[in-house]
Amino acid sequence: MKAGRIKQWAAGLTALALPVLAFAQAALPEPSRPHRWQLNMNRGVTQLSNNAYDAHMLALWICVGIGVLVFGAMGYAMFKFRKSRGAVADVDFTHSTKLEALWTVIPIVLLVAMAFPATSKLINMYDVRRSEMTIKVTGYQWMWKYDYMGQGVSMTSRLKRESDALRQSGKVPTIEANPNYLLEVDNELVVPVNTKIRFVVTADDVIHAWWVPSLGWKQDAIPGLVNEAWAKVDRPGIYRGQCAELCGKDHGFMPIVVRAVPKAEFQQWLAAHQSTPAVAPASAAPAAPVSPAAPAADAQPTAAAVPNSDAPTAPVAG
Repeated sequence: MKAGRIKQWAAGLTALALPVLAFAQAALPEPSRPHRWQLNMNRGVTQLSNNAYDAHMLALWICVGIGVLVFGAMGYAMFKFRKSRGAVADVDFTHSTKLEALWTVIPIVLLVAMAFPATSKLINMYDVRRSEMTIKVTGYQWMWKYDYMGQGVSMTSRLKRESDALRQSGKVPTIEANPNYLLEVDNELVVPVNTKIRFVVTADDVIHAWWVPSLGWKQDAIPGLVNEAWAKVDRPGIYRGQCAELCGKDHGFMPIVVRAVPKAEFQQWLAAHQSTPAVAPASAAPAAPVSPAAPAADAQPTAAAVPNSDAPTAPVAG
């Protein structure tokens, strides 16, 4: 019995320590990538992802506080008023109006207190005004197409050939040999940092979902509809994601890779990938001098060129 109680106490203390461990993991290096034994979500690299993380942590600690109070009261009641100590059940227990009002009002206050910041952050998530550039994302089976609107740059992005070949080879991939297995593409989406980018997301065939966790949002790509979202990446880096909708048999082989670079480097990349302008037509060659050759045989002579001998000659002006 004593060993069983020790295990119960250990399990309870471990459960109480989990939120603390989850909070401590936020300081791990490379927050955009998951880690082994990771308990908490990543903070991300955009304002929206930070908003989501802060809302998550606020709700987590509120739930932890409620859990401590409720389970603490239950444990105290079970230990203090147990039968072995002579406690007798109160069969004539009457409900307390004050307590009922209290445990009704407190949850309402907590929900309202959590609803105000959550609503403002949701409104901000869909505010695409004052965007500095627009990227159109189109989902296909099974690849992505990116159009830099107004920049003359379009490209398709699909699973990298090496990763696809390993998938079909039957070999077991390892983290050491392939740290980004099934998360590599042939053409990365290059974006500038500290720039508000508007994304318009759609699809050509079936429903897809464009999802990069470090950006803090997921947007469905639906044929015939255009959804909007925005992101402003705080720091350079490579951020990976996947299609988050069951779009067919190769749904799991449709990765997304976003490379954020400084603005100057992005301008160089954009200039190198812009469509080559059309070649200007060559200047016209100078006209050849007209030689005093005889007129063509089929040319009809005019009356002025061939005078009629029978017609009277006009007098010559003095």
